[in-house]
Amino acid sequence: MVAGGPYGLEDIVARAGYSGAILILLATPLLWALPTGLMVAEMTSAVPEEGGYYVYVTRGLGLFWGYQEVWLSLVGSIFDMAIYPALFVQYLGHFAPAMTAGGRGLAVGAALIAAAAAWNALGARKVGDSSVLLGVVLLVPFAVVMGVALAHRAGAASPALPLRNVDFLGGILVAMWNYMGWDNSSTVTGEVEQPQRTYPLAMLWSVLLVTATYILPIAAVAATGLDPNRWSTGGWADVARAIGGSAVLVFALTLGGMIGAAGSLNALTMSLSRLPAVLADDTFLPRVFSRRNRSGAPWVAIAACALFWALALELSFVKLVVLDVLLTGLSILLQFAALVGLRIREPHLHRPYRVPGGMAGAVAIGIPPLVLLMLAVLRNQVEPVGPINALELGALLVAVGVLIYYLSAPGRRQAAKR
Repeated sequence: MVAGGPYGLEDIVARAGYSGAILILLATPLLWALPTGLMVAEMTSAVPEEGGYYVYVTRGLGLFWGYQEVWLSLVGSIFDMAIYPALFVQYLGHFAPAMTAGGRGLAVGAALIAAAAAWNALGARKVGDSSVLLGVVLLVPFAVVMGVALAHRAGAASPALPLRNVDFLGGILVAMWNYMGWDNSSTVTGEVEQPQRTYPLAMLWSVLLVTATYILPIAAVAATGLDPNRWSTGGWADVARAIGGSAVLVFALTLGGMIGAAGSLNALTMSLSRLPAVLADDTFLPRVFSRRNRSGAPWVAIAACALFWALALELSFVKLVVLDVLLTGLSILLQFAALVGLRIREPHLHRPYRVPGGMAGAVAIGIPPLVLLMLAVLRNQVEPVGPINALELGALLVAVGVLIYYLSAPGRRQAAKR
């Protein structure tokens, strides 16, 4: 749900260079991923219920904010879930351009979303088992890349080449996206064995593993002296070719990029499709969205989400990332607020894991993500999306969520009476 290998990091190198990229990838987990992981570990161990962050934000801050949490997550997912088909199509186009030419790329992206929906109808365990397998398969080529890069490293220090498109802030936003998604695991808490023990361990080891799989391949390629300007979205195969990788390795990296995109899409489909189901349980949506099949999967919610995710397939990678970081980042800040709110509202709630430092610690871990999100707001002001910028579009979508909540109130009261 957080990482499908180092795919998606190429834009960070292109925008910040090797040293800047490694600095960003070291700082972002400390300021963004680790605080979020600690927060999720406490909240999921204290409130191990299906619906995850919707449930604990509602308990910590109230129903209005719980609804806004889900709204921001679902609207953000429209942009997030279009990123993975876009990456899949980019990698497919590297060795089969005819398959993605013209409008065929959109058709391939839509087919991938449909395949993930069908896969998720098999249930959470099938998705989890396949994610582990896919993760191992896609990381193997990067171990080979590191070996090739170290074998072709520059004998002397190469002169630093100037970047043509310096965008350090843009690189930070891409890194935030690459380290985002820890909270998504919370929505399936009701389907996880021993969540009070599983989640804290999963958060700790995942932060370490994701950081290592991001930094080590880039550091190895940096040692070859390859011009950072040669990096581009979906370009790991080109990087491998440039440092002397074989045709087999180039093909494996391309295939791995497709596997990574498909695997991330599949895992996130499992997470996000639970949100319409729990909203239906609370009468925010028609009851049909809570229907489940024999595997326990909310199949109506899965199908509805898949349809909406196909709407943003034509946006560029950077536009998708900045909108996703803004909207999903706001939902994550609500979760940090709920961490504090639940400490106040339910001080005696059993918490198998607690964020260290008492109330001060609970407040403090939310500050670094807040600072990073403020940087994201600045970057959104200069990213055009049609006739407006990304910040204006994000603000409009946030306002729509507030409006829908109050418009749906009469229907919720009638449903409660029935």
